[in-house]
Amino acid sequence: MFGKKITKGANAVVTGAGSGIGRAFALEIVRRGGRVVCADISLERAQETVDLIMDMVAGKLKNPDLVFVPQAWAVKCDVSKLKDVEALALQAEELLGGSEANTAIDLVVNNAGVGAGGKPIGETTIDDWKWTIGVNLWGVIHGCHVFAPRLRQKGAAAKCGIINVASTASFAAAPLMSAYNVTKAGALALSETLAAEMAGTGVNVTALCPTFVKTNITKDGRIDAASNQFANKLMEWTGVSADGVVKETLNALDKGQLYVLPQLDARMIWRMKRLMPRSYTRGAGLLARVAAKAF
Repeated sequence: MFGKKITKGANAVVTGAGSGIGRAFALEIVRRGGRVVCADISLERAQETVDLIMDMVAGKLKNPDLVFVPQAWAVKCDVSKLKDVEALALQAEELLGGSEANTAIDLVVNNAGVGAGGKPIGETTIDDWKWTIGVNLWGVIHGCHVFAPRLRQKGAAAKCGIINVASTASFAAAPLMSAYNVTKAGALALSETLAAEMAGTGVNVTALCPTFVKTNITKDGRIDAASNQFANKLMEWTGVSADGVVKETLNALDKGQLYVLPQLDARMIWRMKRLMPRSYTRGAGLLARVAAKAF
């Protein structure tokens, strides 16, 4: 908690950096003096984030004679594939570290994710299950599997961190979101386990569990029309900016905080689920049926 902050001047890797929360993480890391490898399944989107970062940094340079040093790089990566994540790690080490490649990375944000929902268990296709698990769960597993040993080997004196983007869905048990809920619950459990394993190593682990954040996750997901309409309305009414969520999460990582529930509704669901599990589950089911009739 004391001494150098992990997120100040960090050499970072962010997955799903081409939009939404991932893009906000990349921008904020650079604002804090860091450098970032922006990974995304869409190289074009990753490059858009890099261009935003370059423009932001260039705008701060007052002396036109200064040589601009790149602060960000775009890399294509499908996190559902282990080979892609292994290649990402090697490329990030080269970009960030040069001759010190094996100790170059300080911070990893496993953010890449997809939205899925709208059908009950038994009607959600197995293809949708596999697609959602591949990105949302295997993507985080691959990120931790590949990067955790690299951070651990730096020793307890080196402050490092891993942020896994989960969701309030990891514990909310919302109906018609089975595949998404399962993947986010897995990401949360993995984060808790990793935090225990990393105790005393100098590597902090933080799990981000927001409710609605204004991103394009519904646009790019596999969600039926009615549920997508409902989700977009909720995002419009209750969604918060990704920038604020990201700042809170990075600050929490610096403090060694495991859970980040950035919104009031997330914290209320967390408490209700634990204090009144039966009543909560019945209420969630009834609310979902009322919402379905409204849309």
